Amino acid sequence: QVQQVESGGGLVQAGGSMRLSCAASGRAFSNYAMGWFRQAPGKEREFVASVSRFDHNTYYADSLKGRFTISRDNGQNTVHLQMANLKAEDTAVYYCAASLLVGGVPTRKDVYNYWGQGTQVTVSS
Repeated sequence: QVQQVESGGGLVQAGGSMRLSCAASGRAFSNYAMGWFRQAPGKEREFVASVSRFDHNTYYADSLKGRFTISRDNGQNTVHLQMANLKAEDTAVYYCAASLLVGGVPTRKDVYNYWGQGTQVTVSS
């Protein structure tokens, strides 16, 4: 089992940048593919980005490519989400998730086994 704690959220102006971090505790962090999801008020939780277990392949939601970058450090048990050129529509609670799915960069919520509590990101226009 792995537990995640997100940090780095807050208030930022449109056009600004923000870096979210997810610190994982527990065993064998490198056995998990990691992902970021977000949920805006009144909307479903949606996929943002994911990174594979060992070879660090990444995958992004189409609408976020070029603005968001996911990375992981297996030695530090952390995963980061660097967000640039933020827009008001990026306002949401951002969640870090861990998946035991073998291979690839999972995008579906139902294949993620463990979730953090989330961190609020608010982009003012």
